Amino acid sequence: MNRSVDYRKRGQAVWLDSISAGMIATGELAKRIEAGAIYGVTSNPTIFGMAIAKGGGDYEARIAQLAEDEKDVLEIYDELTRGDIAAGADLFAAQHAANVEDGWISLEVLPSLAFDIDRTVAEATRLHNLLGRPNVFIKVPATPAGCVAFRTLIGAGISVNVTLMFNRKHYRDVARAYQDGIAAFVASGGDPATVSSVASFFVSRLDTLVDKLLAEKAQGAPAPLRARLDALRGKAALANAKVVYQDYLSTFGTESWKALAAKGARVQRPLWASTGTKDPAYSDLLYVENLVGPDTVNTIPAKTLEALLDHGRDLGDTVLEGVEEAHRTLDELKELGLDVEQLGEKLLAEGLVSFEKSYDELLGVIEERRRAALLESARTVKIKT
Repeated sequence: MNRSVDYRKRGQAVWLDSISAGMIATGELAKRIEAGAIYGVTSNPTIFGMAIAKGGGDYEARIAQLAEDEKDVLEIYDELTRGDIAAGADLFAAQHAANVEDGWISLEVLPSLAFDIDRTVAEATRLHNLLGRPNVFIKVPATPAGCVAFRTLIGAGISVNVTLMFNRKHYRDVARAYQDGIAAFVASGGDPATVSSVASFFVSRLDTLVDKLLAEKAQGAPAPLRARLDALRGKAALANAKVVYQDYLSTFGTESWKALAAKGARVQRPLWASTGTKDPAYSDLLYVENLVGPDTVNTIPAKTLEALLDHGRDLGDTVLEGVEEAHRTLDELKELGLDVEQLGEKLLAEGLVSFEKSYDELLGVIEERRRAALLESARTVKIKT
């Protein structure tokens, strides 16, 4: 049984939400690709932070060498992350050549650029040019500035993974920017078939927040209201994602999009992110089995991938099921004072802060090891002399 293969036949690509030098050096990543377990990889500052903080692979040696080459902490970060992404992209090259929708890997622009259009465009362009591989997405956050930068990058023929979407407004803004960018690229003489994008829509974090707020409202509430609140636990995230998928179908079903598609443009696939289950009371595959469908991606942590391969079920195109119920769930939450659109803005802000914190912590680790490597090098030289 390989549920990843089953899902791929339905049009969904399972990606791994993890990358490290160790996974590459040991052959772990190559084995997962060859087995058809994964069809892409995503990364972010938190993922790189965990990988580099744990050491292993050749991080220590690479940091030491770069330190001796007089690289500063930002240059070392840049070299380490680009090195892993380039190596990962090369491992996925054959898969990508067989199907252009598969074999993608993503590298994020610096979190500090989330509100700076020009610097985001410049940094994304720099990374794209340096990596020079057709199966690399540059990740840009779905802030208002990020959406403008994203449109510009697509218009320049650069493939982008837009991240940190939490509500329908985020998705609609990103989908509109993608179509505008493709139209601009075509108008400039570009071939739209050479450009790709995914829209990373975060799932489980909404349930974590909504469940907490529901529990707060239930405290001291009358029994009927408490029962109503309890019945909504664990339902917001899937409802939100399923409604957004309907937005995807309508957005890419317009005549204007069909005209671009006739010229070779590819749809921007919704990518379900943050799909590891946080609450142990819920199924470990809650946000995987229930969001399968055509033209989608689900990027999952290693633990969730193992669960999928071990006991995952193929329940059909589940993202298309229960849509009316999803709308009712979101409407009821709003009636109770929990507007998912407003909560999505809160989650975006928190996500940006979280990634910037992870980035700062990662730079701290790299700087500590850079200094340690220089001290060790100086000590070795002194002993020899």
